[in-house]
Amino acid sequence: AFMRAILEAAGLRVHVYSSPHLVRFHERIRIAGELIAEQELCDRLLAAEAANDGAPITFFEITSAAAFAAFADHQADITLLEVGLGGRFDTTNVIPTSAVSVITPVDLDHQEFLGNDLATIAHEKAGILRPHAPAIIGPQQPQAEAAIRAEVDRLGALALWHGQDWLSFNENGRLIFQYRNGLLDLPLPGLPGNHQLINAGAAIAALLALEDAEFPQPAIAHGLTHVNWPGRLQKLDKGALCRPLNTGSELWLDGGHNPAAGRVLAAALADMEERHPKPLFLICGMLANKDAAGFLENFQGLATAVHTVPVPGEASGLPADRLAATARKLGFQSIAHDNAATAIAIIQNERPDHDVRIVICGSLYLAGAILKQSDYIPR
Repeated sequence: AFMRAILEAAGLRVHVYSSPHLVRFHERIRIAGELIAEQELCDRLLAAEAANDGAPITFFEITSAAAFAAFADHQADITLLEVGLGGRFDTTNVIPTSAVSVITPVDLDHQEFLGNDLATIAHEKAGILRPHAPAIIGPQQPQAEAAIRAEVDRLGALALWHGQDWLSFNENGRLIFQYRNGLLDLPLPGLPGNHQLINAGAAIAALLALEDAEFPQPAIAHGLTHVNWPGRLQKLDKGALCRPLNTGSELWLDGGHNPAAGRVLAAALADMEERHPKPLFLICGMLANKDAAGFLENFQGLATAVHTVPVPGEASGLPADRLAATARKLGFQSIAHDNAATAIAIIQNERPDHDVRIVICGSLYLAGAILKQSDYIPR
């Protein structure tokens, strides 16, 4: 999101392939700054299906084929590819070269596909690295760093490490970015949370590592402050879900769903609590294959209660009563509801004279359903 925002602020045309989508399938494929048109999307998918000729193919593979075909027929200055799962065997890794690769902090997720320890997962992530090409490496835990370093050494990749070659931090309400021998004094990102300082820094480092590319500081600043990333600690201030709330109450949405995402979300909410105290209530829905306890334990001592809901339309969702039982085992007050609208109304109605902070979290699929209910269509 940061890379696209900065590139477009610099006047460049950008193709983007990302996943998952939140509300509409079109969100996955962005052509020169615009979501792919309905007719072209259908035509590309049909062409990919015909070319496949009945051979086994996954949902993500055929979507990738359609995206790459669309990109090939439209001009752009740069293409951003987000890995779907892992890296080494991900469909996006079929592209043989890259101008720069980025590995953000590695943590436990999708263990059934990537492995059960950080070293194995990091090895899979490092599969996107290319020989003698720049690679931006975010802060890593020791196991993950060792695995990535081994792959960097094997390939001769030109790795730029967080804390060694680049650094980004908040100093007096400004984002300070240090890169090799240079320094940029920038506005803070438009996305809340200290983890976004790292994400913004990685994006800036990646763009500065591009060969023969220059990005004026005003373009970087504009991209940072105008970035748009729906479902990532996004404040909702309109729509039916907000109507039961007091004027001073807040409704937030975050699609984080693993223990690492829980940690950074909890840290961001703790910072909000310190600056603007309000009772915090979670409305949580998760898929059954996620570490619900590992996610929720980050909010112990921070959240007043955890209200649980099913993930709409997801057969693999964790039943709300089971998620509530997990929350109670961690010491939370927890009640299961049929949907988020009911939970929001109950939370506020039980405290009619108090402003509250409500965060809907636990799943990007839940986030997409909430955005749809709020008439928010990512564009």
